Amino acid sequence: MKLYWSLLLLCLSFVGYSQTTNSEKSLERPKLVVGIVVDQMRQEYFYKYHDRYGEGGFKRLMDQGFMMKNGHYNYIPTYTGPGHASVYTGATPATHGVIANDWYVRKLGRTVYCAEDSTVSAVGGSEGSGRISPRNMLSTTITDELQFATNKRSKVVGIAIKDRGAALPAGHLGDAYWYDGKTGEFMNSTYYGESLPDWVTAFNKRELPKKYLGQTWETIYPIETYIQSVDDDNEFESPPIGKEAPVFPYILPELMENNGGLGMISGTPFGNTLTLDMAYAALSGEQLGKRGETDFLAVSFSSTDYVGHAFGPSSIELEDTYLRLDRELAAFFEHLDKEIGEGEYLVFLTADHGVADVVRYMQHERVPAGSLNTRFVLTQLRGYTNEKYGEGDWIENFSNEQVFLNHTLIAEKEVDLVAMQNDIAEFLLRFDGIKETYIANDMRRHEYTSGRKNLLQMGYNHKASGDVLLILDAAWLTNSTRGTTHGTGYTYDTHVPIVFYGWNIQPGSSSRYAAVTDIAPTLSILLHTRLPNGATGQPIGEILDRE
Repeated sequence: MKLYWSLLLLCLSFVGYSQTTNSEKSLERPKLVVGIVVDQMRQEYFYKYHDRYGEGGFKRLMDQGFMMKNGHYNYIPTYTGPGHASVYTGATPATHGVIANDWYVRKLGRTVYCAEDSTVSAVGGSEGSGRISPRNMLSTTITDELQFATNKRSKVVGIAIKDRGAALPAGHLGDAYWYDGKTGEFMNSTYYGESLPDWVTAFNKRELPKKYLGQTWETIYPIETYIQSVDDDNEFESPPIGKEAPVFPYILPELMENNGGLGMISGTPFGNTLTLDMAYAALSGEQLGKRGETDFLAVSFSSTDYVGHAFGPSSIELEDTYLRLDRELAAFFEHLDKEIGEGEYLVFLTADHGVADVVRYMQHERVPAGSLNTRFVLTQLRGYTNEKYGEGDWIENFSNEQVFLNHTLIAEKEVDLVAMQNDIAEFLLRFDGIKETYIANDMRRHEYTSGRKNLLQMGYNHKASGDVLLILDAAWLTNSTRGTTHGTGYTYDTHVPIVFYGWNIQPGSSSRYAAVTDIAPTLSILLHTRLPNGATGQPIGEILDRE
């Protein structure tokens, strides 16, 4: 009998030990999270250049990660600032407040920049590039919530060429570093501290931008093999100043002076190389993933956006940029395998927006497309309002495809604001290229659950947005000549990658619709943190609930 009870107690102790172990295991976190935002990347680029990619970069994410193939932005406008804020907060601009890269503020009578902060000053770099912080972002990020979950023992580092691509992902509690094109240094502001860490200072002393800009940008493969792109010499792309045609090779030392000096690196694939160099330095300098806590490295590749704007999504320049980035990501993942441990780190990759095709190229191919001359539209609108309501400066601002009316003058003249909004909305429909118009009063009074009205509403902020909101026809851009841009709610701007790879991620894919605002809630579940406080997205069950 004694033997029986001894065996029973022993079995129960093993069961308890097993249960404790399983419970503890369920609360584990990866050593490191790496958030990657490829600026202006369409989901299409995973497939378009697939045959040219190696096995260790984008293909590694596709084959060994879990991809939501139908990932989209769920608001308008699709710009860099709102994109980064939405990925990391799990909310849309209606909540987090970053409604554009720049937007008009009535009480200030001027346009503000999404990451501007007049209360701080430069640390390193040049003073004009240092008045930056995440204060305009009104909700927490997944990086903030990781910090709160560990009582700020975790480290968060955001790195990008663009200041907004570094400051917004790093959140309110992390450290951010961005590139200053005037000095060729990575810098930040007094929001983050009074001086740069020694590892950043040492990195800047290497003067890598000068090295990269001292070479010639040529295709890494024979140019005739770039069959996924249009002819190199064409009338659709925008060449650098001082170069007659947008053709290879680009002799960078000869072009630097007239194209931003050291800032020119942003518009070449070497800007991505420099960004990864800085990421390697951060991993080593901060000992990320090696301190017994979960750390977070947020990397945004800005140069894909600069190249995409100038040359468009069908250019050899963009194809070459992605082929180079693929190689560099492969080397980066190999480095993480070695330094952190394969399967010990978690990666997600997405984009802050897509991109429209070049208008001239679409027209050349006989696809309906066009360019809206906003100066002409504004002139006509001012004439219309003066004729209908009397002489006055009725239009305060026209930006981000929104009209801001002069509320002070409207009140003084006792004009019905809503009636005026409706009049202007109807007037603007006269112009070719303007497909739909909506007024602020309706954005406030109604809840739209689908279609472009919903996308507008998810980007509409009651305190900051305009009185009349425009939607252009598909493939129409504003003031477009050569090159292209983004910002609409059409699929070419909204359809972006959402892929998770590494720690606790099983390979697979889904074609179900998912929104970029689902990324942060998914990370919250994986990392056992609170959801960001403004999050409206939902955790991705296909990633989280697999056996």
